[in-house]
Amino acid sequence: MSFPSMADAGGRTLGAEELDALAGVLRSGMLSSVWGTEVRALEREMADRHGVSHAVATSSGTAALHCAVAAVAPDPGDEIITSPISDFGTVAPILAQNAVPVFADVDADTGNLDPASVAAAIGPRTKAILAVHLFGAAVDLRAVAEAAGVPLIEDCAQAWLARYPDGRLVGTAGAIGCFSLQQWKHITCGDGGLAITEDAALARRMRLFADKGWPRDEARRHVGLGLNYRMTELAGAVARAQLAKLPGVLADRRRTAARLHAALADLPGVRLPADVDAHAWWLFPIVLDPPLTNDRVAATLTAAGIPARAGYLDQPLHHAPALTDAPVYGSSRFPLTVPPADREPAYGPGTCPVAERLIDQTLLVIDWNERYTDDHVDEIARAVRAAVTA
Repeated sequence: MSFPSMADAGGRTLGAEELDALAGVLRSGMLSSVWGTEVRALEREMADRHGVSHAVATSSGTAALHCAVAAVAPDPGDEIITSPISDFGTVAPILAQNAVPVFADVDADTGNLDPASVAAAIGPRTKAILAVHLFGAAVDLRAVAEAAGVPLIEDCAQAWLARYPDGRLVGTAGAIGCFSLQQWKHITCGDGGLAITEDAALARRMRLFADKGWPRDEARRHVGLGLNYRMTELAGAVARAQLAKLPGVLADRRRTAARLHAALADLPGVRLPADVDAHAWWLFPIVLDPPLTNDRVAATLTAAGIPARAGYLDQPLHHAPALTDAPVYGSSRFPLTVPPADREPAYGPGTCPVAERLIDQTLLVIDWNERYTDDHVDEIARAVRAAVTA
């Protein structure tokens, strides 16, 4: 059986609406969002969908996170606590602002940050917490951030329209919520990002940072350091059409995920996400109990034609050579190593043992898609049962 993939048209919701939107931009002759209308409209629609006052469009999800980190203004050497299970785009913005990533450990069932581990990681130089809503499940770090008196940045790249247990949408609970429109996300314009906030000052800082520190509403002068992270009108037009389809995408993913969840609920040795209806189901994660191992189960599923992977990452972020031993700026490891004290954060094996165990032994992920049918789900269920009970 062939499974729809986000890498091809059969696994995407791209269609006539996106083509019409692109044609409209091309006919207008204005492809820049500085003077165009599509990106500004996308920002309004994104803010309205999440019930917040401000949204800032960027050229990628990583750029959105970089704008967010820049907006909370860490000093060189300040620390930002985040997850060891995520894309490097979560960590790169921290380093780019000369801040230090500090990794807290994760929950063994979800892979999301463990609030107790985050609380234990807070120190005198903690500037923010960057929470990752992994695979589409919300992690609630509001109380930890509030107790520490630091802003909470939410990385919602995998969690469009996911909800907290109290029903609140992810991205709206912290100071800033960041989203990705990259090819593999729920909705896409190839590459793009959005950051949302209720704070007008943070919104302005992000908008300035995304446009070379240039206050377009004032004059051609540069009021602070900024980069060019602007989204184009072509990307904005596609993103608008995709945003309108987002509720349907989530409904389809949740319906089929609920079917697989029910089919596997009684299977010994597997642990499934707890709340089907609040989850965004970017991937379908399964945690295995010993003696099951993710590499063997994934190999069996792959041989059966199921799009499954062991561990999600080859290694957790705190094992990445970019953090453990590679230069950061020039030949130096600043801000990770600061002479003369040579203060260096703890990275490498043993520093986040739960995350390491998930990646190496217990976490299995199955690709998920809004185009899956009941037959696709039933085939996955049969294969998982066979692999686990073999």
